[in-house]
Amino acid sequence: MPEVVKSLLYILLGVIIGAIAGWYFTRKQIEKQLKENPPVNEKMIRAMFMQMGRKPSEAQIKQVMKSMNQGQ
Repeated sequence: MPEVVKSLLYILLGVIIGAIAGWYFTRKQIEKQLKENPPVNEKMIRAMFMQMGRKPSEAQIKQVMKSMNQGQ
């Protein structure tokens, strides 16, 4: 087998292995981040309102959730 073909196969193999490894480690990192910092939900919004000394209505909570989802 010529040296050029051999080196191209090694490069291709390295790219494939690198892509698989990168995908795997990126996926694990994202899962870890979501576990440590979960997305904001209605329960968290309700707790923030209570910390500010306000009792939120369901409409206010829905409005805050809607505005946060539009911002993303």
